[in-house]
Amino acid sequence: MIRNLDLTALRSFVAVADEGGVTRAAGFLNLTQSAVSMQIKRLEDMLGVQILDRSTRKVALTGAGEQLLGYARKMINLNDEVFGRLTHAAHEGEIVLGVPHDIVYPLIPQVMRRFAREFPKMRIILQSSYTLILQDQFSRGECDVMLTTERALGADGEELAELPLVWVGAPSGQIWRQRPLPLAYEQACIFRQEVQASLDRAGIAWEMVVVSQNTRSVEATVSADLAVHTVLSGSEPRHVERIAHGGALPELLRMKIGLYLPQTAGPVQIALAQMLRAAFAGQRQTGPVSVAAE
Repeated sequence: MIRNLDLTALRSFVAVADEGGVTRAAGFLNLTQSAVSMQIKRLEDMLGVQILDRSTRKVALTGAGEQLLGYARKMINLNDEVFGRLTHAAHEGEIVLGVPHDIVYPLIPQVMRRFAREFPKMRIILQSSYTLILQDQFSRGECDVMLTTERALGADGEELAELPLVWVGAPSGQIWRQRPLPLAYEQACIFRQEVQASLDRAGIAWEMVVVSQNTRSVEATVSADLAVHTVLSGSEPRHVERIAHGGALPELLRMKIGLYLPQTAGPVQIALAQMLRAAFAGQRQTGPVSVAAE
């Protein structure tokens, strides 16, 4: 008796393994959690083995699951290659996605990977910069889809998320106790003036010790415990940490992540925008670092 594996179920299994959980996989695939769970169960019933270890909070593959994962990747890649080579693609060319550098991770690589799978003959180009620069590029038609970080969105902007700014410094650093408070920012960072105004309202003296065009210069100064900085919650670089100041520094404003499309957006731009919506919606449901299995 010939039996055929379900490629849709295999794709869900690979997504669970790659994304670290059923919830994140569901957001990546734009499916419900129950649909993904049912597809995993269908695979287990068909093969007669358990492929996910459900005895722990985090996703873990059984020995059979690890073996299946390699085969599943090969089958999916071959399937996608066949369709990419032998079917007529309605959309060819390239699309430019503009994203502020501080919100590229963790979601944008996932979105780009999904886009490449669904539009194999389209090339997606990431343009990462500051919101002010991206807005200028978008107005000149140099970005096809744009994300921003802003206090208030423009009339054409769609809010995908709202996140607070948080203070960051060197691991176990103490420079945040110093007065005037040393600050390090990029020249074009839109957070800088808002942070300075918050410090002024709190009566905390500050000084700019780094104003640079280079993000790495700012990060190096902060990680050396020579200055503090602010980032959106959940986007903290690994070599700095959130400052547990206990109220010694002012609470900061919340920033909106906005999505912008041109008025003449075509089907590919609209599809990419929907992938971005799904990714940020999934992040709201699971939190920025959750990898728990459902």
